[in-house]
Order: sequence, then C-alpha cells, then structure tokens
Amino acid sequence: MPADLAVLGLAHSGLPLAQAATANGISTIGYDPDRGVVADIGAGRPPGDAPLAAAEVRRMLAKGFGASSDPAVLGRVRTAVICAATALGPNRAPDLSAVRTAARTLAARLRPRTLVVVESSVHPGCTEDVVRPLLEDGSGLRAGRDFHLACSPSRVDPGNRTHDYTAIPKVIGGLTPACTEAAAAFYGRLTKVVRARGPREAETAKLLETNYRHINIALMNEMAVFCHDLGIDLWDVVRCAETKPFGFQSFRPGPGVGGPSVPVDPNYLSYHSRSLGYPLRMVELAQEVNERMPRYVAQRAAVLLNEHGKSARGARILLLGVTYKPDLASQEGAPAREVAGRLKELGAQLSYHDPYVPQWRVAGQPVPRADALYEAAADADLTLLLQHHRRYDLQGLAAKAQLLLDTRGASPTGAAHRL
Repeated sequence: MPADLAVLGLAHSGLPLAQAATANGISTIGYDPDRGVVADIGAGRPPGDAPLAAAEVRRMLAKGFGASSDPAVLGRVRTAVICAATALGPNRAPDLSAVRTAARTLAARLRPRTLVVVESSVHPGCTEDVVRPLLEDGSGLRAGRDFHLACSPSRVDPGNRTHDYTAIPKVIGGLTPACTEAAAAFYGRLTKVVRARGPREAETAKLLETNYRHINIALMNEMAVFCHDLGIDLWDVVRCAETKPFGFQSFRPGPGVGGPSVPVDPNYLSYHSRSLGYPLRMVELAQEVNERMPRYVAQRAAVLLNEHGKSARGARILLLGVTYKPDLASQEGAPAREVAGRLKELGAQLSYHDPYVPQWRVAGQPVPRADALYEAAADADLTLLLQHHRRYDLQGLAAKAQLLLDTRGASPTGAAHRL
C-alpha cells in the first residue's frame, strides 16, 4: 500500500510534521540521507537538535511511523513534503544545497498525481525557480499538470506548549489553484489552512513573520544598551509598556538570536534586495544590532567583574544555559558559543551548566561541565545566565552566586544584575 506522506528531512520542521501526521492517522514515512539520524529515530531517540522528546519519538514509532535513508521509500507516496534544512553560505548568501538534493532525490521517484510541498525556509521564488525545474527535469513530469506543487513554510515553535502544530494555521501557496486546493486538502487534516495567492506570497509570508520578530528584538537590544547607560531599569520599562492594551507587543532583549530561522531568514531578504539594486535597510540594521549582542554581553561581564575588584583575565565564569531556546536541547545558532569565545579571549576560565547539554565545546575545545550547580555558582567569580531553563531557581542561584548577570531578565528584581 502506498504511504500517505513522505517527509524529506527529519529536523526542526520535518519531525513535528511527521508527529502531527502520525497522530492523526496519516501513514507517514520519514526520509533522511543521514543514516545517523535514521538510526537514532529507529532506536526511539530524537536525532541531534530535534525538538521532540524521546517519549514522543517512541509514540510515533508505536503508531507506525518509520524512518529510512533509502530513497526508494519515496516512490510510493501520495504527498511528499520537503523539510530539508537551509543555511547561509559564503557572503551570507542562501545555501539551498540540502533543498536541491532533496528535490533531485524525490524527482527520480516522482509519480503522476503526487502532491509536493516545500516547507523548508527558502527565499521568495525558490519553489518556482529552483525546486520546480529540478522536479520536472528529474521526473519528466510537469508541475501543475502531472503533479501538484505548493509552498507551505514551516511555522512550528519548538517547545511551545500552547501552540503546537495543530494549533497553528498553515499558509499555502500553490503553483496553480488546483495545486493550492490539493495542499489545502492535505493540511486540512492537521490544522486550519490559509490560502495565499501563490508560492511567492507563501514564501514571503514566512520571511515577514521572522523579520517582524528580528527587527523588534533588535529594537529591544538597542534599548537594553541605552537604558543601561542611563541607569534605567529596562525590565520595569517593559513591564509598564506592556500594560497598554493596543499598539504595543512585548519583546525581550537577550545575548543574541538563535534557532533555525532568525539568523537565516533575514539574510534571504537582504541578499535578494541587494540583487535588485537597493538594500532593505531596516532588516540589515536589525541583523547588525543582534549580531553585536554577544560581544556586548562579554563586555558587560568584564565591566561587572572590574567594578567588583576583579579582572576578566583569570576570572572563573560559570555560563548557565547554552541552548537557543529554554527547555530545549537544540544549540543551533545559540549566542552562547560566541559569548564564551569572547570571554576566553579576555582570559576567563569557563565552565558551564545546562540540563539539556551533557557536553559542550567552544573553538574545538571542551568546556568543563558543572555538575553541582549551586556549589559551582558559589565558587565562580561570575555566574552568567544566557538561557533561562525552567529548572533554574534564580532566587536560589542569586543567593549562592558571588555575582549573577542575567541576560534574560528572568531573575527577581534586585536579585541579580540584569542586561
């Protein structure tokens, strides 16, 4: 029997899609060329930085989900969704090599009447200008006539307990109206759907969503520096501002941005705007502001030590939380590694604690892991909170630490120095 769904790429967007489909009774197979990823899933373990817990992977397997690195499994599916990871190449240009490889692999086994959807984060025009030719050339079929092609960018928020996959509407833009309806029929089995005019509108909607966050985070990061220099409590400012029932949405500053989208998607817009002959100045400025936050955090740590009669050189600094999101293991794009690298350049002696990261390396060198958290905080000259996992009792840590610098504004007022 043909499978209902093949998911190409079992990472940030691929596994949550497979999980939602399996839970809704859709026969699903996962394909990933990385045999290590497939082996992990087969053993009931989430691969690498995947946003699922082991128990969730085991439940998927119990309901019939399977993963394979054999592309032959793609030859008997009704729907194929490309969830390959995207990244940045030289000069911060979009690196679509994984998406291209997935499209070529699928094309060799593509059958008539199959629905193909692109969920990977891609630049506007990628579905039509990159994926479509690869599928058509490799299969001899024509998109919109022999098979359906659409874009429905991933909107998952890993670790969000309120908005899971089925609670987030899917934006769908098909190559033709029939393609849109085919994709809507599939995703309608999982969640609500929103029809875009076409693939480019769907692709750009994802970039707009990401850059909205990106720009507002940059604003808050600038405000953090501004308020600190003027002796203003930014966190109290935010608390007051967010009481306004209209015209304001609260964002928070931090040590930098991370994850699979925020460090990547803005570059898609700025890269292609430059090819048109003009920059997207607000997007590029936000990128610049957010990228300088790890350096600023390292400087704040050095100044704080100096104010308390200590030098960064030789100082024992404990880093708390090295993942990009709270309560998740993924380190993709997390600013912790750059913060650590800059502190090492200043001569600091580093250790770290993260309940989700058993081993951690910076510049190829292992960083010692603190197993006894409170004792390590008491022993460190400075404890630096980079990610606020729920397991951290910041009131208790503040009482134990010699100095606590909180870059997330998570500690009680007066308990720590805050960004």
